Amino acid sequence: MLGMFSLTGKVALVTGSSRGLGWALAQALSGAGAHVVLNGRDHAALAARAADLAAAPGGVSVAAFDVTDGTAVAAGIADIEQRCGRLDIVICNAGIVIRKPSMETTDAEWNTVLDTDLTACFRVSREAARVMVKRNWGRIIMISSVMGTIARPTIASYVAAKAGLHGLTRALAVEFGPLGINVNCIGPGFYPSEANLVVRNDKVFYDWVSARSPLNRWGDPSELGGAAIYFASDASSFCNGQVLTIDGGMTVAL
Repeated sequence: MLGMFSLTGKVALVTGSSRGLGWALAQALSGAGAHVVLNGRDHAALAARAADLAAAPGGVSVAAFDVTDGTAVAAGIADIEQRCGRLDIVICNAGIVIRKPSMETTDAEWNTVLDTDLTACFRVSREAARVMVKRNWGRIIMISSVMGTIARPTIASYVAAKAGLHGLTRALAVEFGPLGINVNCIGPGFYPSEANLVVRNDKVFYDWVSARSPLNRWGDPSELGGAAIYFASDASSFCNGQVLTIDGGMTVAL
């Protein structure tokens, strides 16, 4: 049974993995035996993280490129295939949020969030699928948010992008499924990260979020690892086009 969850021999790219949830997801895949390719824009930050996984059985490498740059994405994934010989798993995690009332949000700010949080996921998935299809096996995992299902004020672009990821997951699942590539999505609830430091430092908000969950707390980034391993492994061979919300029960509680 444990073999179903093994990622030994697989190569996994995790975008936005120098910190936060991306780093936790990279650690999880590495722990399951995958060779993890860390991605972000800061090569020095990625190199520092890679040093922490240097002793992992599957090994680690770095691919520094901007997921909003189409040319860089295509070149980066081609380079991963050349260096590693394959690409089996992609976690589209890189994302940003701009907190601003909608009536004050500019077109440029809206487009920046949509390009990073939604369009880049399509771009990375498209290029990765071109490699995966050669082996008739692949796993693409989108990292959405509970904000893809519910909403809070001042983050309209983020909510729209994350909801769009749910649709993108379904669209690619039905298109890539016949090619041996499963596409699924994880929707995290509230977890501490650099992106939510501002609201997390607000004790009233922090406590309110904790109280909204039946588990009465925020999540720990490591608690996303099991879902990532499931979606990345043979254990999810018949799971395709699904969104798994991991929020401590927040979205099912009244």
